[in-house]
Amino acid sequence: MGQRPTRRRFVFKKIKGFTYTRTANPTTAAFEKRIAALEGAERAVATSTGMSAIQAAFFTFLQAGDHVVSSRSLFGTTVGFINNIVTKFGIEVSHVSPTDINEWKAAVKANTKLLFLETPSNPLGEVADLEALAELAHGIGALLVVDNSLLSPVGSQPLKHGADISVSSATKAIDGHGRVMGGVLAGSEELMAQVAMYCNSCGLAMSPFNAWQLLSGVETLSLRMEKQFDNALKIAQWLQAQPQVQAVYYTGLPDHPQAALIRKQQNGGGIVIGFEVADQAAAWKVVDGVELFSRTANLGDVRSTITHPWTTTHGRMQPEEKLAANIRPGLVRLSVGLEYVGDLIDDLKQALAR
Repeated sequence: MGQRPTRRRFVFKKIKGFTYTRTANPTTAAFEKRIAALEGAERAVATSTGMSAIQAAFFTFLQAGDHVVSSRSLFGTTVGFINNIVTKFGIEVSHVSPTDINEWKAAVKANTKLLFLETPSNPLGEVADLEALAELAHGIGALLVVDNSLLSPVGSQPLKHGADISVSSATKAIDGHGRVMGGVLAGSEELMAQVAMYCNSCGLAMSPFNAWQLLSGVETLSLRMEKQFDNALKIAQWLQAQPQVQAVYYTGLPDHPQAALIRKQQNGGGIVIGFEVADQAAAWKVVDGVELFSRTANLGDVRSTITHPWTTTHGRMQPEEKLAANIRPGLVRLSVGLEYVGDLIDDLKQALAR
């Protein structure tokens, strides 16, 4: 009859290390350790995109019957996710001003489990008081989750000011070169273990190739942010002096109404500037008229970009939703890169003059 074949058996519960990339990967783990160090966190978990990181922050900790208090000043896709996806699962959401702590206090309920915001807001630079919000959240047993994409872990460490989880779109400044997509969450070992389990179950893993690219972005992150923050401040100050510009929104400006809070929470003003001109037609003339700025909705790259939030980043929102978030037709958003700042100013000057 012949000899029976030998079968090898594994007892999977005894296997340690990197066994399956959806669960863990050495390159991704190296990236996670770098971000955890920058954020001042016990652990970080990388995901496929920034939006998948936000998804994990919500659905790891929420279930039907829970309540969320969210800033109304968010990236347009995040607004769509919260209003159209999160609410489908029987989770109630209240929207408030990011800067008015009294609105947050009035909105919380007995079943509030999570407070969510981005600070500074995109693209208006509204800054929330993280320590006050952390006190509010922890007083009712809720989590405070902060989207840190606009500043990156170099520009802000929300955990140091009481946040439970810091979320970033690594696609933005962490990469810095428009090459790959990714997201990352940072927090305590206890919370991140739960996030990792959710991400593994739902297939939200970051590609190891993307993790490798992002690791190279981390190497230059502090140098890039220092220069881009400096360029952005000079451009914002120049825009304030232009007669065609009705308002400038940039957290690095000395006359920002929240300057004291910004100095406390941020390591610089960031890379994003919002400014308003007369109307949508005037905004489109600026966007269409630039020659050095790339016309794209992405931000954080070494190359400067420009976009019209009313029709791009917030384009899927209803007009009343946009206006409630102070996104108006005449608003233009800049993400300032590494180019010579004099050339960028000259480019904006000729575009505004058209």
